[in-house]
Amino acid sequence: MKHILIIDLHAQADELFHQLTAQGYYVHKVNNAFDALVKMETLTLEAILLDFAVPKMDSFWLLVARQTSTPVIVIADVNNELERINALELGADDYLSHPINVRELQLRLNVLKRRSQGSVSDDMRQHVSFDDANYTVNLIDKSLVLTQTEYRLFKYLFEHQGEVVTKAELQQRVLHKKLGRFDRNLDMHISNTRRKLAKGNLPRDLINTVRGQGYSFSF
Repeated sequence: MKHILIIDLHAQADELFHQLTAQGYYVHKVNNAFDALVKMETLTLEAILLDFAVPKMDSFWLLVARQTSTPVIVIADVNNELERINALELGADDYLSHPINVRELQLRLNVLKRRSQGSVSDDMRQHVSFDDANYTVNLIDKSLVLTQTEYRLFKYLFEHQGEVVTKAELQQRVLHKKLGRFDRNLDMHISNTRRKLAKGNLPRDLINTVRGQGYSFSF
């Protein structure tokens, strides 16, 4: 379930609440900074929709104090250029004015999500290194020792991060033979690699199965 937090007092917020709920979001509506911070601490949020006009809100302090990377979109009654600049300077990720078009809001949320995922991925890439001599992958503060084949599979998928690599391509490029109709050798190596990831307290889903197509590497 995608959770969205609305921090607002206006009647328009009730309409937005119902529209987002109809789109499958689980919407939480609060009208003060304290309740907002509680929600932010206890929920995994897709986004925070924030009205700068909420009394005693001190939105600046909310934006500074939040301990989350959740995108914050400021909602205003009018499209005020100075307020929009102020909101972005204080740390907001985007700005919208009433009336809110839910479709536009969803598109903006998708853009913010892709941007966030790309940022996380780039940061993680900087903390991954490969030891070709010992078939070892170093991920931040952990080392993953693999067999030669597992290591080459992992490295190939990592180098093609974000792409779907077919089984046939992996079989040809890494195992250096054509993929047979009943060949499960590749699946076995992927399964063993995932098991070693889990044993090393690393996420198994670094290597994802794309049903009917192949595998992809993603943080």
